[in-house]
Amino acid sequence: MTSLYKTLIFLCLPLLIYSCGDTKNLASNYAIETSAEKNAVPNGGEISISLKAKKNYAIDSIIYEIDGKKLKATTSVSDYKTKVNTDKLGHKVIKATIYAPEGNATAQNQLIVLNPVPPKVYKYKIVNRYPHQTDAYTQGLEFVGDTLYESNGQYGLSSLRKIDYKTGGVLKEITLDNAYFAEGLTILNNNIYQLTWKENTGFIYDQTTFKKTGTFAYNKSKEGWGLCNDGQVVYKSDGTSKIWTLDPTTMAEQSYIEPTSHKSVSKAFNELEFFNGKIYANTYQKPSITIIDPATGAIEGVIDLRSLPKEVQGGLDPKNEVLNGIAYKANENRLFVTGKHWDTLFEIEIVDK
Repeated sequence: MTSLYKTLIFLCLPLLIYSCGDTKNLASNYAIETSAEKNAVPNGGEISISLKAKKNYAIDSIIYEIDGKKLKATTSVSDYKTKVNTDKLGHKVIKATIYAPEGNATAQNQLIVLNPVPPKVYKYKIVNRYPHQTDAYTQGLEFVGDTLYESNGQYGLSSLRKIDYKTGGVLKEITLDNAYFAEGLTILNNNIYQLTWKENTGFIYDQTTFKKTGTFAYNKSKEGWGLCNDGQVVYKSDGTSKIWTLDPTTMAEQSYIEPTSHKSVSKAFNELEFFNGKIYANTYQKPSITIIDPATGAIEGVIDLRSLPKEVQGGLDPKNEVLNGIAYKANENRLFVTGKHWDTLFEIEIVDK
């Protein structure tokens, strides 16, 4: 090997090492910043996005995305203005992919896309009162025709009941093993689907006989809270900000929405009911019903029920024995609500505030 060749290799080595170092550092060089206050923006609103760099590199191009949807390709790290339009509200990821001679890098940040319209607030009127079993720790409530079905929770006391709603009498009941804490239920295609809380298991029963015909597991969702269906799709809450859409054949989670108002993303939705094209949801420990668009997650309305607990028996734990239970009687267009260990099932009418 000639001395000139050795010299050329020696001179090139530092350049190669420096280039490799730059490639390594490129991955952590960039951070995304937005003009959105607290990283929240109304859907349809405009924000500025920029890249902050620890070290300046030559850039071939930058591609911005929100939840995988391409926004724009640019070559500048300075403010890029764009309107945010997403199909679903809630938490989104802004991602920048940076292409440079030294290599490629990505940076990302979280953005909350809010409902641009505040929810409408409703009052209620009591239409009728019916007896309700006070041993029922109500977790799920649903009508099929004139018959009311109820899922009751607590370890060692969980059950599934068929009820005469006019008298409160239990027509049929099975109890769950003490290892299970029952949660929400829904009924579709002559099947009763019942959740359990932390046991990662849902049960399927024949609607008529209450015979258990199958089980299903939770995969992506964390826990079992509430269930409802629109005749085609099952909706499941898990205590987080997510309400999942489930395949009614397999009960596997397919996608999710995040209930979102003009101010924030909400969570802890417990009992669910579907009617008038919307999800009606109890929020755990809050005396209200939230009306949610099942397509976008937009919180469109809130029914203020703060005075309703005063209409039931005294001595209840205000943090535990709370409003929980929504049932829509479709054949008569009537809405019913109750709570955990409440002595009354209320028929209510929603009234403009």
